[in-house]
Amino acid sequence: MLSHERVWAAIDALAERYSLSASGLAKKAGLDSTAFNKSKRQSVDGRPRWPSTESLAKIIEATNSSLEEFLGFVEPVRTVNKAKVRERAAGVPLLGFAQAGAGGFFDDAGFPAGQGWDLIELPARATESSYALEVQGDSMLPLYRNGDVLIVEPGAIVRKGDRVVVKTISGEVMAKVLERQTQGIIELVSLNPEHPIRRFQTHEVEWVARIVWASQ
Repeated sequence: MLSHERVWAAIDALAERYSLSASGLAKKAGLDSTAFNKSKRQSVDGRPRWPSTESLAKIIEATNSSLEEFLGFVEPVRTVNKAKVRERAAGVPLLGFAQAGAGGFFDDAGFPAGQGWDLIELPARATESSYALEVQGDSMLPLYRNGDVLIVEPGAIVRKGDRVVVKTISGEVMAKVLERQTQGIIELVSLNPEHPIRRFQTHEVEWVARIVWASQ
């Protein structure tokens, strides 16, 4: 059901998916930073105030998401690759980046496999295939710090501008921003501006999975 409460909750969920606050999402979309504040969601006389269709279009474009993705947040339960999304404190498998490069932790498609995973409870949307990676070291500064936890969804559609975790055939695991992906080449922009752009032949990459949430 399309309700006032669910639409605003969907805006909050979209912001969270892209590691933004509600005000950060508004600014990214070119809106006033207070446009999505809690105080703006009702009028002075207490009547519900709905976000405009123009505002919704701008945040969808700014996050490079889609109307389908946004509407998925409106529903308490939706389907992503046939996995039920659970709106609860999600228990997901957890692994450190240092261990992720070793063999035996993932299947060929980048889904968790084998033994050695811990379990972590996080207040985030998670599917049955989601897992968590803990950042170790400072190679992902300034965006991700040592100890931050990234929720990764290997089944999610990946688009240009998405934050992703990539594992190469050689065993290197990295968090990057997807700049370009063709049938033959994958180009990644580093989260750390001091690091160069990385380019790989498709056959050099084992899998690419989208980062859907970060515990910052």
